[in-house]
Amino acid sequence: MDLSLIDWSRAQFALTAMFHWLFVPLTLGLGLIMAIYETIYVRTGDEKWKKLTKFWMKLFGVNFAIGVATGIILEFEFGTNWSNYSYFVGDIFGAPLAIEGILAFFLEATFIGVMYFGWEKFGKRFHLASTWLAVIGATLSAWWILVANAWMQYPAGMDFNPDTARNELTDFMAVAFSPVAINKIFHTVTSSWVLGAAFVVGICGWYLLKRRELEFSRRSIKVAAIVGIVGVLLAAHTGHGSAQKVAKHQPMKLAAMEGLYRGGSQADLVAIGVLRPDKQYDDEKDPFLFKIDVPFKGFLSWVSFGSADAFVPGINDIIEGGYPMHDGSTALSFDERVERGKTAQQALRDYRKAMKENDEASKIANKTLLDENMNHFGYGFLKDAKESIPPVEITFYSFHIMVLLGMYFIAFFAIIWFLNHKDMLSKMRWIQFIAVVSIPLAYITSEAGWVIAEVGRQPWTIQDVLPASYSVSNIPTASVKTTFFVFLAVFTALFIAEIKIMLRAIKNGPSYDENLIFIIKSIKQLQRYGLYIFAKLLVVSDIAPWSTARVSDVCSGWAIACLFRW
Repeated sequence: MDLSLIDWSRAQFALTAMFHWLFVPLTLGLGLIMAIYETIYVRTGDEKWKKLTKFWMKLFGVNFAIGVATGIILEFEFGTNWSNYSYFVGDIFGAPLAIEGILAFFLEATFIGVMYFGWEKFGKRFHLASTWLAVIGATLSAWWILVANAWMQYPAGMDFNPDTARNELTDFMAVAFSPVAINKIFHTVTSSWVLGAAFVVGICGWYLLKRRELEFSRRSIKVAAIVGIVGVLLAAHTGHGSAQKVAKHQPMKLAAMEGLYRGGSQADLVAIGVLRPDKQYDDEKDPFLFKIDVPFKGFLSWVSFGSADAFVPGINDIIEGGYPMHDGSTALSFDERVERGKTAQQALRDYRKAMKENDEASKIANKTLLDENMNHFGYGFLKDAKESIPPVEITFYSFHIMVLLGMYFIAFFAIIWFLNHKDMLSKMRWIQFIAVVSIPLAYITSEAGWVIAEVGRQPWTIQDVLPASYSVSNIPTASVKTTFFVFLAVFTALFIAEIKIMLRAIKNGPSYDENLIFIIKSIKQLQRYGLYIFAKLLVVSDIAPWSTARVSDVCSGWAIACLFRW
């Protein structure tokens, strides 16, 4: 397989996924916060909460629409760039994606139109229910996507069918509710609450710096800071659970996260460190130029397995094998796993040959041999131990940036809530500036988490079963290069358009609450960038002159949509 094709296919998928992830966490986090705002409005009847809710809904809408557009591209890439993967596990991977489209996406698409255009058409409680259902739909959508991703990290609930050379779903519940999936879902959703809260607090910080919208900002921060505190504490708890799942099912990823080449009992957790760039797994160089460990002996062992005396394997230990595993067995070496993987692959070939020759005895014998070694099937594709090691530097730095920023946000939201509660925040300009700067820091934290999840599991698309090098489509490398740069240009234009639309809405402030006019101008902004197909996601068709403020058809389906008579 052409290595440049593999690298470009990876790069294109990484580009699309990371760009898409700019929008998803804000949808989940801001959606929850604005639903809470509207709940307060319905319970109190205070129109200021309604005004506040409608302002944050504007920003939510633009973010949601572009997020949907970029997400659809991702699903197409499975078929265009990763067709071998799609064939090999499509029966399993397709199930959660189908449920996401049929159940979750239809739920959010149906009620988001009511949420935007039903303020004067429905009662308060029905509108509130629509808002919550739209937010729940978005969360369920993320749920099923994360189920699919978790299955790639921890394949369960399947059997390999040698007749078709495909994996088949045998236990849907094992896929949907695997411990890795449940933990990943809650960690991702709660971390999205953190980003949504940082977004709200940051924008309010900008208003306070400008001496604008003081009461609006105080009310917004009152809720957002609490959501941020709850979110970051839950994310820390689920992050601990994620570390334990990684230690159990993906030890090589954990070793890369810690830059750990030689493990042992009472392993220490690195707090801050600088890796040696030229370090190789088979040399004797110190992997660190500089590091400071957490001052608790065996902290990594405790985080990973709940005991300071537990053995945590490093990269070299995993390659060499022979260390005690969590279930009491002894780990196989890389060479042993390669040998078993080749045995499984040869058993598959012999089974297929016996099937053509109608040799039932040979079929049974080879099927048994295949089943015994299927857990190592993917290792039969690897040629060298170095191939089994993920990019250590990227994984290590992403993990530690995420953790350090997570600790920062615990302090940040606690301080913001206290100062706002004491009515001191409006007088402290340096805190207001920090609040604004915290918006990009929240995005860095969120993106770093996904880098750990995806880069840390390399070289596998499906852990231990199928490496990325055998998952790609056999298409011209030039085609992948071309579409990479096309996507890069389109995504950049989309991002610029979204930023300009949001900045205009923020600059206008909550007093500018004409949602329809805002959406119309947003459409024109997208069209100005030549992004007509994405403008359609915000489309309002057959609009009468603005002076009459009459809309005949408001289409809702993919993004901000629904049919209403104004």
